[in-house]
Amino acid sequence: MVDMSRGSPHNVSHGCMVHVWSNLTRGRSSRRFGSRRRTLYPRRMNDTGIETELKIPVNDLAAVRANLATLDASLISESAREENLLLDTADRELSGRGCVLRLRRHGARRILTFKGPATYDGHIKVRPEHELEIEDLETMLTVFEALGFAGVVRYEKDRETWRINDAEVVLDHTPMGDFVEVEGPPELIGSVARSLGLDPSDAVRGSYISLWSEFRARHPELDLPPDMVFGP
Repeated sequence: MVDMSRGSPHNVSHGCMVHVWSNLTRGRSSRRFGSRRRTLYPRRMNDTGIETELKIPVNDLAAVRANLATLDASLISESAREENLLLDTADRELSGRGCVLRLRRHGARRILTFKGPATYDGHIKVRPEHELEIEDLETMLTVFEALGFAGVVRYEKDRETWRINDAEVVLDHTPMGDFVEVEGPPELIGSVARSLGLDPSDAVRGSYISLWSEFRARHPELDLPPDMVFGP
């Protein structure tokens, strides 16, 4: 769970976490989730506090899925629509420090995530990450809005999750194409990617939102919205 009430100057994400509680009451966001609600018991998710991953664009998710089957990987969750809302202050204090505050709905799950600034070990992205499964996205969003945060951008994916050894492999279908993310111990994820027929050197560093911004810039004729969504 993200403990935003404490921090240390030696914590790389502390500067971002301080600003999660900065400022008071601003206008409510026009970007919100729908009214659907599902109550879940809170559950701690990423206990390591560090995310290490490769994100690789692919042309054929079916081929990766077939490789997973031959490697005796376990299907954790079938493909389901994932909706994400990024929160920030009006002057983008969090993004300016390389931090992410996100609310997510994925199937029946509701997840709050905080990420600190990213560093890179070769092609592997490494960053502090704290996640908590929550009960009610709308109430959580209302709390953050009262603290001066607002939804700044939405993005959607159809995500399917597998596990192989100690690594998690997700197959993402997005409005701009398909990607595979491999997350786990740094010494393992490169070999897992190669076993799936992927080249770790093809990994991209950008977030989905930054990649979407680049995609929009390359295709002005499509008149795409700032939100990476499948429909209006």
